[in-house]
Amino acid sequence: MSSNDQKDIDEVTGTDTTGHSWDGIKELNNPLPRWWLWTFYITIVWAIAYTIAYPAWPMVSKATAGLLGYSTRGEVAQDIARFEDANAEISAQLASADLNVLNENPELMRYANSAGAAVYRNNCSQCHGSGAAGFTGYPNLLDDDWLWGGDFDNIEYTIRHGIRNEEDWDARYSEMTAYDDIFSNEEVDQVVQYVRLISGQEHDAALAEAGTELFLDNCAACHGDDGAGNRDLGAPNLTDAIWLYGGSVDALEQTVRYSRFGVMPPWGERLTEAQIKAVTAYVHQLGGGE
Repeated sequence: MSSNDQKDIDEVTGTDTTGHSWDGIKELNNPLPRWWLWTFYITIVWAIAYTIAYPAWPMVSKATAGLLGYSTRGEVAQDIARFEDANAEISAQLASADLNVLNENPELMRYANSAGAAVYRNNCSQCHGSGAAGFTGYPNLLDDDWLWGGDFDNIEYTIRHGIRNEEDWDARYSEMTAYDDIFSNEEVDQVVQYVRLISGQEHDAALAEAGTELFLDNCAACHGDDGAGNRDLGAPNLTDAIWLYGGSVDALEQTVRYSRFGVMPPWGERLTEAQIKAVTAYVHQLGGGE
């Protein structure tokens, strides 16, 4: 018996089939085009060569380096270095500039705001938000309510040294007393209602009146007799509608009982002088700078 006798030959094309059939349709056993096979073999060789020459195979802590030593990180570092070299002169001008007269140099001011926006997005937006409107516990940088002052000098100092951190001895520092073990529950309610009164919110008049003396005896030293705050101490203004941790009864009770202790890291050792000046200028021009 010949080999052709063992094959299933398609009557129309005269080509043998694979023996597979779907709904009466048989699969022809045509060989792959020679050009396709060579292309396939070349891609295999190329893939093997690529994984040898370039970083490819994942290891425990990093991928294989490759014979060529190529690195995307290195490429990015080169690009960064190239742009830093191109901006070296104007960055040096910004590093030594007096921000209070920055508007006298429009070109430098534009550069500061542009560079400051990049620094802000990379380092500040995680807490203050991409639009700088802040979150509960993280100040809104768009308004003019500043705990420590919103002029160039104060913003720069806050950025450089941070707030209540343990890394920089020059960090801004203030600490509110926790009154949970000092005030009775009734006295806490009275102080909360008094703060609601002076901030123009709905309040219990009788409790607020009883809380007046408590406020003057315990809170006025930092927040002032009128509750308008004290920037030298980082004590917030309690008479406006701007609240860092919330002005509801529950939020105020939490603050009075347990105090608040927000921390901001210092950026003086992490950013260059030009970057500090740039992000200071950027934050200042957002709308709340003084």
